Amino acid sequence: MSEYKLHCFAESGNAYKVALMLELTGQDWQPLFVDFFNGQTRGDAWRSDVNEQGEVPVLEHGATTLTQSALILEYLAGQTGQYGPQDEQERRDIWRWMLFDNHKFTSYYATLRFLYGLKKTGETEVTTFFRERATAAYRVVDQHLSKTPFMVGGRLTIADLSLAGYVFMPEDTGMHLTDFPHIEAWKARIKALPGWKHPYDLMPRGSQELCS
Repeated sequence: MSEYKLHCFAESGNAYKVALMLELTGQDWQPLFVDFFNGQTRGDAWRSDVNEQGEVPVLEHGATTLTQSALILEYLAGQTGQYGPQDEQERRDIWRWMLFDNHKFTSYYATLRFLYGLKKTGETEVTTFFRERATAAYRVVDQHLSKTPFMVGGRLTIADLSLAGYVFMPEDTGMHLTDFPHIEAWKARIKALPGWKHPYDLMPRGSQELCS
């Protein structure tokens, strides 16, 4: 039996953050497929038995069950002794970027990808709204990465893994990612790490046609 169990599906960038952390740190882990596109996380059973917030990822580690990717990443950094902060200043910097990621970098881009890339809504006022805000967040990160190879401390940390949740997803969002050369170079550095895998190779896939 695997030490860690991760409730996930490949199209979830938030789940990918945790799956990649588990893979890069060489943990014994097992993906548990969540049928998001057919409504599993919206069902009463999921919310009562797995996660009342109705979301993935959910990590099981022995008697401990954790939700929310940033919290899980911090937990795994403590458990594995890898990719965490080296001092209090780094801890604050890591959380600063993980909060920025959750509120802006991932938040806007993931919503845009879901609407434009998965649900195929076409161009609407809503997709334009999210693309503008995702672009602004990408500019902030691209500028930061022009000065450092990774987000905090010049080495890979859970801040990078948090921000990396959706940047490898293949769906078109209408954004020109080549406009962010420092993000593209950062992605290449992450891909070069031993153990890196694409999200669609790391977790089981759902049925995109059934998005609702």
